[in-house]
Amino acid sequence: MIEFHSVTKRFPDGTLAVDDFSLVLPSHKITVFVGTSGSGKTTLLRMINRMVDPTSGSIEIDGADIGTLEPVKLRRGIGYVMQNSGLLPHRRVIDNVATVPMLRGMPKKKARDEALHLLDTVGLDRSLANRYPSQLSGGQQQRVGVARGLAVNPNILLMDEPFGAVDPIVRAELQQELLRLQQELGKTVVFVTHDIDEAFLLGDQVVILRTGGKVAQVGSPAEILANPIDEFVATFVGADRGKRSLHLENHGDGDIVVDETGRLAGVLVGERSSAGSESKAGPRGPGASAQGGDSR
Repeated sequence: MIEFHSVTKRFPDGTLAVDDFSLVLPSHKITVFVGTSGSGKTTLLRMINRMVDPTSGSIEIDGADIGTLEPVKLRRGIGYVMQNSGLLPHRRVIDNVATVPMLRGMPKKKARDEALHLLDTVGLDRSLANRYPSQLSGGQQQRVGVARGLAVNPNILLMDEPFGAVDPIVRAELQQELLRLQQELGKTVVFVTHDIDEAFLLGDQVVILRTGGKVAQVGSPAEILANPIDEFVATFVGADRGKRSLHLENHGDGDIVVDETGRLAGVLVGERSSAGSESKAGPRGPGASAQGGDSR
């Protein structure tokens, strides 16, 4: 469990990135920090592995104050996945994944063997192991980044907008891959995004942040959608404009789901009964999230 206690971060130039932030991030769940630029979400993430230290307040992991821990040792026990994968370009895929286990003293052969198993875990063919990052697609690079983040079997996995640099189709695939991995591995995941649809799809707990790291609302996606706490949250999730209020329209061969602006939110799929009603249905299509809505 990760606990923030009255955490504030003011940078040397005077910028107040996070102001008196307190929150519990539950174990074995995905907590998503979501907000616009300047909302402090990446600063909060990086304080967990001491890439950034708070100006005041404290952060605990399983009851231990991380301010008392050696930063490099702490980081090597926490998985970290960033945008654009952050792979070492001069090292082959297998060595990128094996790097941190080897730094922690694991023999090279064992680290490489385990790296191959991790490629299996994230859905990559082992034939890619001896390629360099530049020889992979963007989606493949991100999967390698996830494999590297999992290489020391960490309890905590930090993910800083990891899917933001890939195209929408690959992004959707990677999101589903993360959900699959989480179901299998049960990590404590802290995920940063600016996209509310991604936050609602992935998050067990969603933290909507205002500028300066102020918490606007915390809850499950369903709780936030059902009861936005104020106008800022309603606007951020699209509830104020009816973009989460969906209805069906018939277009020839089937029904489509649209929001109140008339924008396509998805289509219904499943087996039709003899009466023509839809069964086993769910939203699918541009902008569809776990709730079938669009925030933009």
